[in-house]
Amino acid sequence: MDYRRTEIAEAEVPRTTRPVFQHLVDTYASETNKTAATWRELQDAQLGFRPHPRSSTVREILTHQLLSERRFFAEFIGFPEPPGAELLPAGPDPPVHAYVERYVSLARARLARLAELDEPRWLEPVPFFDVRRERIWVFWRRVLHTAHHRTQVGLCLRLLEQQVPPTYGPTADVSWAGADPTRTVDAAARKSAG
Repeated sequence: MDYRRTEIAEAEVPRTTRPVFQHLVDTYASETNKTAATWRELQDAQLGFRPHPRSSTVREILTHQLLSERRFFAEFIGFPEPPGAELLPAGPDPPVHAYVERYVSLARARLARLAELDEPRWLEPVPFFDVRRERIWVFWRRVLHTAHHRTQVGLCLRLLEQQVPPTYGPTADVSWAGADPTRTVDAAARKSAG
């Protein structure tokens, strides 16, 4: 899938010490690119948009993403992270690009640490709120949490009549040659080539 802009190029993704864990680092870089591409579709004036009175504003979603991702990696995964007070872009109403740049810079700094984790560290139980889970479980929970918030922003983009970029496949706004979305029973019934 091609984006207008790739924040973390494939060549920048470090190699893991064990190939079986490479997908974790690759996925984190890919999910960062998807989230940044979604955020970049926003306009600064849309950061105050709230689709429902009980919903968060777009700015609150971006802020939560930066804060909660730091908490996951510091408190639960055990990585050194910047102090919470240094996470958010400066100023009372930072522009979209400031959130994107901060998000990507924090993610980029985590890649080498992820690549260094070996099997005992990935499988080690760590505190997760009021329970203990394997570090690898917490990592995947972070990826899913990010996808959830990216979807919230995507919904806001749709309601604001902005383009929604592709994440795992084409959208109503963006497609490409070779894209093959599964929208029919026949497509879902296909068997593997093997």
